[in-house]
Amino acid sequence: MKSLFVTIFFILTSLYTFSSVNEIEVGIDEQLGKFLPLDTKFVDENGVEFTLKELLAKPTVLTFVYYDCPGICSPLLMEIADVVNKSDLVIGVDYNIINISMDEFETPELAFSKKNDFLQLVDKQIPPESWRFLTGDSIEIKRVADAAGFFFKRQGKDFLHSGALIFIDKEGKICRYLFPAYTDSKGFGIAPFDFKMAVIETSAGRVSPTIARVLQFCFSYDPQGKTYVLNLTRIFGAGILILVAVFAVVFLRKPKNVSKK
Repeated sequence: MKSLFVTIFFILTSLYTFSSVNEIEVGIDEQLGKFLPLDTKFVDENGVEFTLKELLAKPTVLTFVYYDCPGICSPLLMEIADVVNKSDLVIGVDYNIINISMDEFETPELAFSKKNDFLQLVDKQIPPESWRFLTGDSIEIKRVADAAGFFFKRQGKDFLHSGALIFIDKEGKICRYLFPAYTDSKGFGIAPFDFKMAVIETSAGRVSPTIARVLQFCFSYDPQGKTYVLNLTRIFGAGILILVAVFAVVFLRKPKNVSKK
């Protein structure tokens, strides 16, 4: 029975991975256990250039935003500031935060201004280097985004993109993805407990497998309704494969009758 469940989970996960490779143009394809390119270079809000390796001194929460974003970026950063306030973990001691702008045309001056805006939402004194607002050129941005499985698309002056917190250990390994819930009325919501557990797991270098991969296979985003709906085509196809797998397991494990004379 255990082997049957393993087979079913493997099929669903494989289907999700296959569908991600073929369908994702804007969104996130989790790359758990893989590494970011540590030689990439970015400029912080003070105009100082760093390699990504130099910025990963401790477990790091990575987000992709852009500072002139008229959509979800500001609500996401506001919720990050809120979870910094609520969490009993200490930013700058237990973890750092890095924002990477998707827009290669944004400047350190703009990043500096935005950083000041969001730091005003934090109730506690934090080290300036514990939350960095980075800019960079398009090649470096794309290298890190692709490695993280974060896909976005420019549309005029804006970008089509999703929002997530990506937890990176000191070696650049991707350990956890946290997808904040979002509603038009309340904006983003990040549970402090989920945030804390993600930081703790990342500090230990543990990669956390997530059922979200399977759930994302079963659901598709409806841009008109701004919600997730069941993808019946995928589920129907997966159901057929599961039935085939069950039949194969039962047939192969069926004991053969031994005739006695």
